[in-house]
Amino acid sequence: MTALPATTRAIQIAATGGPEVLAPAEVPVRTPGPGEATVAVAAAGVNFIDIYQRQGVYPLPLPFVGGAEGAGTVLAVGDGVDQVAVGDRVAWSALPGSYAGVVTGPAAVLIPVPDSVDDQQAAAVPLQGMTAHYLVRNSYPVQSGDTVLVHAGAGGVGLLLTQIATLLGAKVITTVSSEEKAVLSREAGAAEVIVSSEPGYGSFDEVVRELTDGEGVHAVYDGVGKDTFEASLKSLRRRGFQVLFGGASGQVPPFDLQRLNALGSLSVTRPTLKDFTVTREEILGRAREVFEWIASGRLNFRIGATYPLDDAASAHEDLAGRRTTGKLLLIP
Repeated sequence: MTALPATTRAIQIAATGGPEVLAPAEVPVRTPGPGEATVAVAAAGVNFIDIYQRQGVYPLPLPFVGGAEGAGTVLAVGDGVDQVAVGDRVAWSALPGSYAGVVTGPAAVLIPVPDSVDDQQAAAVPLQGMTAHYLVRNSYPVQSGDTVLVHAGAGGVGLLLTQIATLLGAKVITTVSSEEKAVLSREAGAAEVIVSSEPGYGSFDEVVRELTDGEGVHAVYDGVGKDTFEASLKSLRRRGFQVLFGGASGQVPPFDLQRLNALGSLSVTRPTLKDFTVTREEILGRAREVFEWIASGRLNFRIGATYPLDDAASAHEDLAGRRTTGKLLLIP
């Protein structure tokens, strides 16, 4: 086993709250136990779930080190590990404590990274890439000829959803908050872009109806939540699917299921990545297809911004304020 450092720089959360609770600290490096690996983190992904955990929406025992996504190089492995070896380049979406220079956890969640993908690309792929993959492959399986609506079309997941849905033969309508973001969304393949800040648009569901000759879309992929949920339902055609995979604007309050009947026998699902990456085979299968799309040039990952590890609070503020496009990364 490679000699490990005694401590590592990390972003520790001792109390839930705003971005100010993200505190740089030196924390012990844990030696990997059976089935575990220790990884030197090259880049860590910043995601909305990190904000929810910091706020206490998704409670974790305190104190904890933030983050769960990243990429890096294996430093050491514990007994019984055959999934990875020392020196392997790996990525992951579910390794708690990834806002750190070194992290230790289950080897089974580590994904081999192809030589054609660099560390920052690799850190950007796991959560958002596999999220976009399961959304269009499983939550509502996109078919050629479908028309779908993607909210926050210039965000990390939005750009990927647009590219993958288009790759699978769908027509994609997106919503964005500015004309600058509309340019990025169109570059990703959006056929139509609704800019919420422009006058004259009214409610976006009315625009969607106009763009679909009154029929509505087959599915809505909505990571915004509270602010878009009602109009998203009204944007669906008969027997349409509302795929609610996040709540960037807040959580959707309870609503009357009978409304799904009244609006045309609609379906609503609230999926999460962990239920679509249950086995190692499923994790590797999703990641493999995403990496293949990247290697072939059919899928582009946009790195929106990188921040020094100690500046994690700024990354959280920018992500929550929807001031960014693409993927945000922390660099230890």
